[in-house]
Amino acid sequence: MRVLLVEDHDELATWVMQALRALHFTVERAADAASAESLLFSTHAGSAGGAGSDYALVLLDLTLPDRDGLDLLARLRARGCRVPVMILTARGEVGDRVKGLDLGADDYMAKPFDLAEFEARVKALLRRARQTEAPLVVCGGLGFDTVSRHFQVGGVPLALTPREHAVLEILMTPPGKTVSKDRIYASIFTLADDTQPDVIEVYVHRLRRKLDGSGAAIVTLRGLGYVLEPSVG
Repeated sequence: MRVLLVEDHDELATWVMQALRALHFTVERAADAASAESLLFSTHAGSAGGAGSDYALVLLDLTLPDRDGLDLLARLRARGCRVPVMILTARGEVGDRVKGLDLGADDYMAKPFDLAEFEARVKALLRRARQTEAPLVVCGGLGFDTVSRHFQVGGVPLALTPREHAVLEILMTPPGKTVSKDRIYASIFTLADDTQPDVIEVYVHRLRRKLDGSGAAIVTLRGLGYVLEPSVG
C-alpha cells in the first residue's frame, strides 16, 4: 500500500517514513507542492480509479516552500483527486483545522504528535477508505486483497519476503502501469540503507520466478521501468 508524504523537513520526513515502513507501507516523499502534484497527476497516477489513485493516502504538511499546503489540497480536490488526505502541520489553530477539513482533508493532526496515535489514525483512515473500494485487485491468476494485503495465486497464498511484497504491491496497485526502478527504490529504501537502485533487479528476478504459472508477469520496458501484466499462454 503506497503513501505519499508531502513534507519539506528532512528529519521529520525520515521519522515518519521509517514509522510507516515499519508497518509495511511503501512511502514516497515530495518536498514541495509542485513535486507532489507531479507525482499525483503523472501519466500513470491517473490511469485507473481517478487522479492520484496510485496512492492509498497523502500525508500533507501545510507550510511548504513553494506554496501553502491548503492551496495544494484545494487544487487536488478541484481536479478530481479523491485520495484520502491527512494534514500533518504545526498550524493547530481551530481556523486552520476547519479550513483544511472544509477543503476536503479527511483528518488533521497538529505537530508534534504521538507516534502511536498517528499510526492508529492512519490505519483507521485507510479502513474507512477501503469500505468504498473493491477489496480484490486481480491480474491474470494473481490476486491481491487490499484489506488483508495478502497475495494469492489460484486461491493459494503467495509466499513473499517483506521487500518482495513491497515491490509487487507497487506494481499491482494498479496493474498495467509502468513504474521506474528509481521510483520503486525510493518507495522501499531510505538514505540509511546501504544499497543502490540496481538491487530492485534482484527482487524483480525473484518475483518472476515466484509468479511463474500465475498468469501474471513483470515486463521490463527498457529505459522506462517495469509493468505487471497478464501473461499470454
